[in-house]
Amino acid sequence: MKKYIINTIKFLIYLSIGAFLMWFVYRKYDMQEIQNTLSKGVNYWWILLSMVAGLASHFSRTIRWQMLIEPIEKRTRITNTFFAVMVGYFANLLIPRMGEISRCGVLSRYEKISVTRLIGTVVVERLIDVVMLLLCLFLVLVLQFNVVVNFLSKNTDFSKVSEIFTSFWTYVVIAGIVVVILVFKNSFAKSAVFFKIKGLWGKFSEGFLAIKNIENKGLFIFHTVFIWVMYFLMIYVCFFGFEFTSSLSPLAGLSVFVLGSLGMVAPVQGGMGPWHFMVISSLLMYGITKTEGAAFALIVWSSLNAMIVLMGIVSLILLPVINRSKS
Repeated sequence: MKKYIINTIKFLIYLSIGAFLMWFVYRKYDMQEIQNTLSKGVNYWWILLSMVAGLASHFSRTIRWQMLIEPIEKRTRITNTFFAVMVGYFANLLIPRMGEISRCGVLSRYEKISVTRLIGTVVVERLIDVVMLLLCLFLVLVLQFNVVVNFLSKNTDFSKVSEIFTSFWTYVVIAGIVVVILVFKNSFAKSAVFFKIKGLWGKFSEGFLAIKNIENKGLFIFHTVFIWVMYFLMIYVCFFGFEFTSSLSPLAGLSVFVLGSLGMVAPVQGGMGPWHFMVISSLLMYGITKTEGAAFALIVWSSLNAMIVLMGIVSLILLPVINRSKS
């Protein structure tokens, strides 16, 4: 009961933050103008195709995760693994960053395998995702350098960021942490908590290093690239659903996708607010008006997250059903 209350409070806090950021981004827009923009016509077949691309990326992620798990545990059932992935995405919409733990917990429950090792494999996945995002960002910087520099110069205050690294108090905090670690290092190393953490770290390391033992590394790389191509298509195909974005190039789609992905880093449900801001701002670079960009961001974000909510609920319903005989 206590855990339920804590999670409810977390959900409400993050939802409040996300709602505030959404209001902050859209506060200057006339919602009637956005509605008029949408009333000109939206081809929802392209939006549906975007959702299909999203599902394809999630299925590919399922197979890639199986490939990481198999060397350290066993080959998991594709249905359990896919539904666990979808539950993870759904959980991230409830409490940001909870999805990674949630999908490990779900798969551990139904496959009877170590949740700690699973967490190690998820960390590997996230590191790979960071590398792929950086590669995509590099492509944008190379191919759209002038456009991106113009965007950053108008939307980022570099001086405030640099102040964090040059502040006296930053170094004081770092020094304080180092002193505390040195003082309590020996006593902590003899405690029961240390040996518990050491045991968990061993299992975590097995999961983290699983990538070395993957049999078909070529297939693993294929799925990694495929996932990110589908991520890109989730945004780009939506361009054809709106008259004002239908003529934009794939490079514009890449820029919107990458800069929008940076907005997803914010710890709010589905990047609510920051993602919209980044997408609207990046579309502005290509001559799309703020009202049109706001309408585009609203429809695309809502449809993709509606798909995650639907699949998350379906997964929660079907998981105990398909595993009933095993139970």
